[in-house]
Formats: sequence, C-alpha cells, structure tokens
Amino acid sequence: MTFPFLTRLLLVLGLALTPLAPALAQTDAADPAAPAAAEEQGPIDYAAWEEAATRAENLIEAQTASTAFLTNLRATLVNWRARFLAAQNANATRIATIQAQIDALGAPPAEGATEPAQIAERRTALTQQLADAQVPRLTATEAFNRADGLIAEVDAILAERQARELFERDPAPVNPLNWPPAAVGLRDLTVTLLGEVSGIKSGRDPEDNPWDRAPFAVVMVLVALLLLLRSRFIVGRWTERMQLQVAERRGRGALAFLISLLQVALPIGGLVLFGAATVYLDILGAIGIALLEASIAGLVSIYLALWLGGRLFPANPELPAAFGVSEALRPAFRRGSLFVGLFLGLGTFAETVATQDVVPLAARGLFVLPVYVGMSFSFLWLARLLRLHRKAVLDALEEGDGDGSFASRTLRFVGLALRVVGVVGPALAAVGYLNLAEAVMTPTALTLGLFGLIVALQVPIRDLYALGTGKSQEEAGQALLPVMVNLLLVFGLMPVLALIWGMRSEQLSEIISRFFEGFDLGGTRITPAILLAVIAVFTIGLLATRLLQGALRSTVLPRTRLDLGARNAVVSGIGYVGIAIAAVIAITTAGIDLTALGVVLGALSVGIGFGLQNVVNNFVSGIILLIERPISEGDWIEVGPTMGIVKSISVRSTVIETFDKTDVIVPNADLIAGTVTNWTRGKTIGRAVVTVGVAYGTDTRRVQQILLEIARAQPEVARYPEPGVDFLGFGADSLDFRIRMILRDINNLVKVKTEVHHQIAERFRAEGIEIPFAQRDIWLRNPEALAPRPRVLDGTGEAEDDGDDTAPAPREEGNGP
Repeated sequence: MTFPFLTRLLLVLGLALTPLAPALAQTDAADPAAPAAAEEQGPIDYAAWEEAATRAENLIEAQTASTAFLTNLRATLVNWRARFLAAQNANATRIATIQAQIDALGAPPAEGATEPAQIAERRTALTQQLADAQVPRLTATEAFNRADGLIAEVDAILAERQARELFERDPAPVNPLNWPPAAVGLRDLTVTLLGEVSGIKSGRDPEDNPWDRAPFAVVMVLVALLLLLRSRFIVGRWTERMQLQVAERRGRGALAFLISLLQVALPIGGLVLFGAATVYLDILGAIGIALLEASIAGLVSIYLALWLGGRLFPANPELPAAFGVSEALRPAFRRGSLFVGLFLGLGTFAETVATQDVVPLAARGLFVLPVYVGMSFSFLWLARLLRLHRKAVLDALEEGDGDGSFASRTLRFVGLALRVVGVVGPALAAVGYLNLAEAVMTPTALTLGLFGLIVALQVPIRDLYALGTGKSQEEAGQALLPVMVNLLLVFGLMPVLALIWGMRSEQLSEIISRFFEGFDLGGTRITPAILLAVIAVFTIGLLATRLLQGALRSTVLPRTRLDLGARNAVVSGIGYVGIAIAAVIAITTAGIDLTALGVVLGALSVGIGFGLQNVVNNFVSGIILLIERPISEGDWIEVGPTMGIVKSISVRSTVIETFDKTDVIVPNADLIAGTVTNWTRGKTIGRAVVTVGVAYGTDTRRVQQILLEIARAQPEVARYPEPGVDFLGFGADSLDFRIRMILRDINNLVKVKTEVHHQIAERFRAEGIEIPFAQRDIWLRNPEALAPRPRVLDGTGEAEDDGDDTAPAPREEGNGP
C-alpha cells in the first residue's frame, strides 16, 4: 500500500506545483500517436479505417456517448490522422522522378499536331505510371480530410458540453434550506472518516503493530517539521545576502534566484516526509488519503505564494521591488499574495470535501462560497494596493508626464480586472453558478501567480545577460536582449495560460498539431522544421558571404590597383549577390517551387511600381553609383547647399559628413539626377580664387605685384601653372583685383585662402594701400531746420520747452523731393 500511495502523493505535489500537469498528461494520453510513431505502424489498413470512421460518424450523429468515450474516440481519430499525414508524402521521390521523365519528353503536341510514335507511347506509359504512383497520396489526402472533419465534429460536441456544464446551476448556498444538508454531510463525512480508521485498525493483521513503525515515523515527522518551520528562514537570509552582492559581483542575482527556490523545495520535501510518515503508519482510509492530498496541495500553494511575494516585494529596503513599489506598501503586497495562495489552497480542500460521496450536492456551495469570498477579499486588497501604488507613482512624476507607460497601463488593467472578478465571482457562487464562479476565480488567482513569476524572472535573466556580456546591471537593464527573452517567455507561457482559463487539452493539442503540420505553399507543405532548415541554410549562406567580403576587403582587394571606392563597390556587390544566392538556396532547400511564386512576385511588382517608387529609384541609383563610381568614399563633394566628405555609400542613400561634423543623408536619386560638384574626384589638384578691392587713386601696377608675391609665397600653391593676378575693373567703390592659384591639395583650400587674406591685410597696411568700404553722400533739403529754436522763459526763470525739438530726418541722395 505504501509505494502506490507515495506515487500518488508525488503526483499530487506535482499537480500542486503545476496545476496544468493533469491537462498536459491528458494531452499526451489523448494524442499518443505522433506522425513519427505512426510511420512505424506499417501500411495503412484502409478497411479498418473505414470501419472506425463509420462508427465515429454514427456516434457523433447520435450524440449519446459520454464525454470520456468521446475523448478516447478523438484520440483514436488523431492517431489515424497522423498516419494519413505521414502517408501524404509517400512515393514523393518516385513521383518527382516520373514527372522529370515526362518533362524531358517535351511539351505535348498541340491540338491537331502529332509526335513520333515512340515518344507518344513513352509519354502514355509514363503518364499511367504517374497516375498509379499518385494513388496512395490521393487516398491518404482524402482520408486525412475525413479524419480531420470528424475530429472537428467531436471537438464541437465536447465544447458544447463544456459550455453547458459551465452554466449549470447548483443549489444556491444563500438559501437557508440548503444549510441542514450541508451540516448532515459534514457529520457523515466525519463518521465515515473515523469508521475507515477504525476499520483499518480492526482489519489489520495482529502481527502488524503500527507502534513498531512509530520511531521511524516520528523521525520523519521531526525532519518534516524542521523543513517546514526553519528552511524558509535560513534560505531567505542566505538569498538576501547574495542579492545584496549583485552590484559587486555579476551572476549573484541569478544564483540567488536559484537558491531561493529552496524556500519552496525544502518545505515541499517536508510535506512529502509528513505524508510518507502518515502512509507508513497506515492509519488512513480512502477519504483520509484524499483529504491529506488536498491538504498537502493547499500547503504547497501557500508556500508558493510566500516565495513569490518575497521575491517580488522583499522585506529588505535595500533590495528593489517589482514595479518600484515603495517600502511602506511592500508588507501589504506580501500579505495580499499570501491571502491569494491561502484561499487557493482552501479552495482545493473545499472542492475535495464537496466531491466525497457522503456529501450531498446541496452542500458544495456552502463549502466553496466562504473560500470565494475570502479570495474576493484578496483580489480587492491587491486592487486597492495597486491603485495606491499608481497614485504614488503619478504624484512623483512631473506634471505633463501622463499615464502612458506600459507598466502603468498594465497595473491599471490588472487592478480593474481584480475588482471586477472580486465582485462578480462571489455573486455567481451565491446564486448557485458554482462552476462559472470557479472558472472565474481560480484562473484569476493562477494568472496572478503566473504574471508574478514572469516579473520575478526578469531579475535573473538580466543578471545572466550582464554576466555573459560583461556589462553592468544598469546597462543590462537597458539592453534589448533581456526584453526579447522576457517577451519570448510570455509567448511560451501562452499555452499554459490557455489551459488555466479552461481550454481543453485536446484543443491545445489540436492547435499544436496544426502548427507542426504546417501549410501548403507552392505545392509544398511548409512545417516548422522546414522553416528552421530554411533559416539555418540562409544563415550559413549569409555568414559565408560576410566571410568572403571580409577576406576581399582585408586581403585580396588591397593588393589590386583598384581605388578605395572601387573596392567598396566590389565588396558591396558581392554582398548583395551572396544574400540573393543564399535566399534562393534556402528556399529551394525547403522544396518550394520558385515558379509558383511568380504570381506573388508579379503582384508585389505592381505594389512596388505604385507605392515604392522612391525606394526603388534610390536603390537603382545606388547601384549606378557603385558601378560608375562618380563619387567615392572620402571625396569632397557639394550637392546643392550641402558640402562635405562622403562617409559611406549604400544602395539607398549616401552619408555626407559636413565640415561642422554633422552627417547629412542624401538620397542616391539626388546624386544621379542633380548637379554634384566633386572637388577631389581622381586628383586633389584644384584652384583657389581670392578677390580684393583697393581705393581709387592707388597704383594698380604696385597692387598687382604685391598680390602676385603673396600668391607665390604660399607653399601649397603650385609653381606650374604659376599663379596669376587679374585687374577685374572699376567697381562702384573700389578697384577690383583677383588672385588665381592652383593648389596641389584642394583640401587645403580654406587654409590657403585664410593665409592669403592675412598677408594681404598685412602688406596693404605696410604699403599704405587702403581697402575701401562703401560710402554715401548725404544732403539736406532744408538745413535751416537744424538751427536751434529760441526758448521762452517762464515766470521762475526756467526755460520752457515748446514740446517740439524734433528735426526733420535727413534723406539720402536720390530719395525724392
């Protein structure tokens, strides 16, 4: 008796740790035939399938079979469907070979035309062979569709029954007429439990004295109590010390998280020892064992809630809390987590009591309603705490920051959902909709636990990323990879969440099987395995292309006579070609016929023609730039108002670094269609021009000689052709001269012109040559208005202003009368 019960006990503990374990086990049992296993069953017996399908159709039409029978029937149909799916690829190689032979004969003759007799006979024979080879595939496809349809009909019946059961109404627990049966049920349960214990004692072999096993059982109970009462405290202090060292030593956060799991594992071990000691004494019957299992499951729920609350809202104020919860609210959040786990465990115990045969149906509501009321109190407690936390966060924000953060919106939604469930759940249970209340209250509690687990895992994930990359905790917190891992974790737990909220394991199994069955594309079934193979092949091709580009850029091309721009063009072209080849190889590896994608590509080309004109224009312009190379990286160019050095050239745009160290992104189409000045294309020689004006009356020959001496003195100015000075003419305010200089390196243009300007100012000052500025002659139409007006003395002897000292404004010459 001991060993089978221990097996059941461990199963119950696993069920408590993972409430979805039974559903997953049911999934495995309901779908025992995977396609790989189905292939090992040999040829398909279509006569047996016809018999099984006909029986299934009759049962579905009658709708008299029990739910358990329909579940088993569905498992059988899933097994058949898996075999048919595997058989659809039968003779695939032979069919491809025959089709290639037919294609080698050429196209069939047109209507009214003939072909040689030998070729016609061979074509007819191959066509018949092809039809015979396709028979198994077509038969399997037809049977697959039939099995798939039957499975869908069974799922519809099971879903309808599940919905009907969900909305069944039990006797209302608030009705006083249902209270006496509940009391009688509790009394009968107690009497039956004591009767089982007495029956075990009276029916035991006289030689089997349970007190002989008492010493060992006492040791097991003492160890269990030690694990239950002290392990959490000891492990908690150890974990806290390690968490405080996270900033000093990377990896401590993840290690602390793993060690903290002992706060759950060790108490569970104590519960296992306690249950084993009870079983070892052999003092409980069937009802006692059921209640023991429920009690252990409830305690496990409490320990899980304690652990999760401690991880999310640690008592040490030096440790960060989830969502930045303040130190004042942390104890309340931990109590709320404990309440949820407590009432979740009590719900398990109450349902176990209510399902015993001696307890009447009318008593179930009285047992579970107090639990749902307590759980509702827990939900409303947490909702209030979330509202207080959000209010504190919003008050701390500056005005105008708003309530737009993802975390704030999520907490707001969670609080609203908890308030709704906290009100609706007990109300449904009070009027008798116990199944519906359970379907709302229990999944909400489990979802909270799952949500808290995801939040708690963020710290070890971030710490492992920091350990692997050598970054600090702050840098790891801002990195993208930990966020993506958390996002994948959320998506990975979606099936678990679906099972929590009532999705049948068969439905989840159907979704998973559909996913792995794939879809048809171009006459080829695309499965996740094929997609992974495509990604792997494309990745290998991309890595090979990058390696080839690196070798060309660093080893081969530098030894050629190509300039930098040509080398970059070659490397870029090889990159595009390599990516295209890798994509083609990856697609053909999946068995996809590229010709079948012609229609899709044609439709895309229409969209490109209308919606992506600029993108395609820039792409083609980039290819032209890389081939013709009118500009290259490092060239000094001028495009419209932009002047600078070409930093990089891609297929869509070119980056120009201006002289004030800003990057300007210019579309390639502007470089092809517009006017571009390339100051350094092919050579660095260029011309510098400096203009200057001198005052009228200056010796022009002397000015020309001075300017020529200044130009020849510049070290960057070429000796041939020698610099020149031009007398441009008579300006409005000056005599204008121009210096023409050929520079060996045009990149020094600004430097040379600046030095020439300095030397012109210095030489002209030394020679007494004036550099004029614009002058204007001003005349007054009525100069008498500028004469001072006489002042009148008042009675005190002070001058009295007449209030109008304003003189007419002077006019420039030619401004009018």
